Amino acid sequence: MEFDLRPARDHGLEGADRLKSLSRERGLGSLILGRAWRTVLRGYMRAFHRLEVTGRENLPSPPFVIVANHSSHLDALTLSAVLRGEAARRAHSLAAGDTFFTSTLGSAFAAYAVNALPIWRKRTRPSEIATLRERLVQDRLVYILFPEGTRCRDGVMAGFQPGIGALVAGTEVPVVPCFLDGAFAAWPPTRKYPRPGKLRLTIGAPVRAQDLPSTRAGWEETAQRCEAAVRALAAR
Repeated sequence: MEFDLRPARDHGLEGADRLKSLSRERGLGSLILGRAWRTVLRGYMRAFHRLEVTGRENLPSPPFVIVANHSSHLDALTLSAVLRGEAARRAHSLAAGDTFFTSTLGSAFAAYAVNALPIWRKRTRPSEIATLRERLVQDRLVYILFPEGTRCRDGVMAGFQPGIGALVAGTEVPVVPCFLDGAFAAWPPTRKYPRPGKLRLTIGAPVRAQDLPSTRAGWEETAQRCEAAVRALAAR
């Protein structure tokens, strides 16, 4: 039997640097805290939003990327809540660094409870995308991503940006499209806190992009395929 032993990707990082690192790996404490957070989150979703999920059978084994329309902070919470088992333990929300990683306390919660990785809008370097792409495949992770790039302010889904393609084009990693209905009404960007309201999540068949090159054109085509799949779910 052969073992592939290697140092942890975040070996040597401490404090705030580790919290904000794309190489951060989960320790025992983070796993325990993450499980507790998911238990509370699922209870909240049942009690306050009567979450209804269709198409859960379309979720594959890791690695995969799950994408959806984005109109509310409830979006990432909902997608996190529906994952189970290995997928839940390996899931990372790709979150806006300038929103969720601006303070030590906020960074700690985002990193250890939500298991988010920071994406710095308008200043993400190619090397950081390469790190995310490598980890997705080699570490068999699950990424929760909203390719619109930001929450829509009117409830209408915007076009998808090519960043999703930079992660998966030319790989065998599937992208799972989802459409979430009700999140904008329950917690729009203009409200400080959410209000109770029904949420319906539809999970579609995975989209593949292994036939596309990892070039700008391939990234854009991947984004178009994913956007079309999410819009098709919205039209059901």
